[in-house]
Amino acid sequence: MRVLNVTNSLDLKTGGGTAERTFQMSRFLALDGVTCTVLTLNLGLDTQRVQELAHVRVEALDCLLPRFYVPSLGWQRIRRLVDQADVIHLMGHWSVLNALVYLAARRAGKPYVVCPAGALPLFGRSAWIKRAYNLLIGNAIIRNAAAWIAVTEGEFSHFEQYRIAARAVTIIPNGVSVPDAALLGRSVSIAQKELTATPYILFMGRLNRIKGPDLLLEAFVSIASQLPGLHLLFAGPDGGMLAELRATVEQQELARRVHFLGHVDGEAKANVYRSASLLVVPSRQEAMSIVALEASIFGTPVLITDQCGFNELAVSIDPRLVVSATVPGLATGMVDLLADPLVLARVGQRLKEFVETRYAWSIIIGEYTTLYKKIIGARLSALSRATTPP
Repeated sequence: MRVLNVTNSLDLKTGGGTAERTFQMSRFLALDGVTCTVLTLNLGLDTQRVQELAHVRVEALDCLLPRFYVPSLGWQRIRRLVDQADVIHLMGHWSVLNALVYLAARRAGKPYVVCPAGALPLFGRSAWIKRAYNLLIGNAIIRNAAAWIAVTEGEFSHFEQYRIAARAVTIIPNGVSVPDAALLGRSVSIAQKELTATPYILFMGRLNRIKGPDLLLEAFVSIASQLPGLHLLFAGPDGGMLAELRATVEQQELARRVHFLGHVDGEAKANVYRSASLLVVPSRQEAMSIVALEASIFGTPVLITDQCGFNELAVSIDPRLVVSATVPGLATGMVDLLADPLVLARVGQRLKEFVETRYAWSIIIGEYTTLYKKIIGARLSALSRATTPP
């Protein structure tokens, strides 16, 4: 079986959760014996990231316009990769690269699946560009797919807006690489020891509106006097809100307790996760929080909003782990969870066990291979019927 995975970016700093999902999916497909190729853009892609994808072929096109992830055309290269694949996986939605691969797949008669990962709604900047994209090609990309993958049930309504019935959609959740997470963080620098010596709440992700760092900061401001020994760490690249957040910190005179680390990765990221008292995911919209999974592997308790696509935590672990995506909701949630360190520790341990048994990539990858075999089998049957004389 030959799979072509298509994504705008494999770099965590520029691609975030979809980059990590594609990276781990490709890695574990290869470990499962699948011939896997990733087609991406070279934006932020470095040699180490490629080397970590052992046994996976990575093809990177030049990025001509970084803001909109516009690739150099590379049409012949795209056609060749599509022709070599048995099935194609398109990650995300608002993508020129996806559109080019779609055209090549239709030309070659190759089946493809789509996994928007929460991207289908018209949310955020450039709404008029997204509407035009859908009119030109986006709607067709979704409707002509051989299969549709949702990260959670919350995406069913997104697909229905594109006339795809919920019953036709396959749920394959985000996963986490348990062995990688367990090995990271063994080496801790002196600077990191100083940073993590004080109890802190952690935000991990891009500093943009959809991720809700402003909601978390306002909530922290409202409870800062109740938790005088606690700090707040923002770990992640600027997505347009850093200046605004810094200004709020200065206005509230909390510069000694609120810190901005920028992008962290590897051992530093693992250490920040493990040392946190609580990870908070204040997203206004998200398919399923990958950082919640990553933190849970270290036994770190998490607090998420009901817009993170992971409400299962409230049912399976503790109802206090999921709150509304509002300043009062986050403030109340943080105070409730941090009030009892013993309860917090038990929640962290239960989260770790829950994620290891349900969301390890070694378990989830079988859902992909099962779906792909079904699609390839259906195509072969259709080809056989078309070539068999009546």
